[in-house]
Amino acid sequence: MSRRSRAGRWLLIAPAVLVTACGELGAPSSATEQGDSFTSTWRVFLFGAVAVSLLIWVLVFVAVLRFRKRSDAIPDQRQYNIPFELVYTAVPLVIVAGLFVLTLFAENRFTALADEPDVRVEVTGYQWGWQFAYPDQGVTVTSGATEPATLVVPVGQTVRFHLVTRDVNHSFWVPEFLEKRDLIPQIDNEIDVEIVKPGEWTGRCAEYCGLDHWKMRFTVQAVDGADFDSWITAAREEAQPIVAGATNVTIPGGDS
Repeated sequence: MSRRSRAGRWLLIAPAVLVTACGELGAPSSATEQGDSFTSTWRVFLFGAVAVSLLIWVLVFVAVLRFRKRSDAIPDQRQYNIPFELVYTAVPLVIVAGLFVLTLFAENRFTALADEPDVRVEVTGYQWGWQFAYPDQGVTVTSGATEPATLVVPVGQTVRFHLVTRDVNHSFWVPEFLEKRDLIPQIDNEIDVEIVKPGEWTGRCAEYCGLDHWKMRFTVQAVDGADFDSWITAAREEAQPIVAGATNVTIPGGDS
């Protein structure tokens, strides 16, 4: 096989290998329906960036091979090429406009609030812990002195988080949700999340809030609807707020 044939084959294979590797290894993992919409948008940006990069490299190699110096003769000189200049001006504008529209639709899906969420959770951040109150169920979970609070949520249901702070700025962040939202004094933020798979993850405060900012962790446990109802029933029987590290309530899939 000639050297030129081998080079041509690699030019055909390399893009497919690169795109596949980026899609499998680089795509962020999401535990929510809202996060999945972000992941889809992220992949479009990634594949678009890979495609543009490969096109640039192909054009560079073509220019190097085809227009390499063969003699001392001066090559043809042109001041402008109107059709070519229109193309390389219009194509980037179309790409940027398309990505902007795609981002706009994805952001609207990401921040949309349901008319009637299935579960409401009042999330309160403070120096340096968390409180999760379920107003419709009459249950409250609070961080302990040394133990993080546990946020229990049902899988396949829309959960509305109402985010408030008692003191300074905090930020509610669960990496697997692919979303975080700030808790700002006198500004109440809300986000809807529908978790698509059971699991346990660690949430954090993503806004530096003082000396013990590092302590502001919490545990998220996503369970099926039946286990969530069982946990709510057990929590109600305690007849007092659940304090992490000081409760006998059994959380499905967790420690008692």
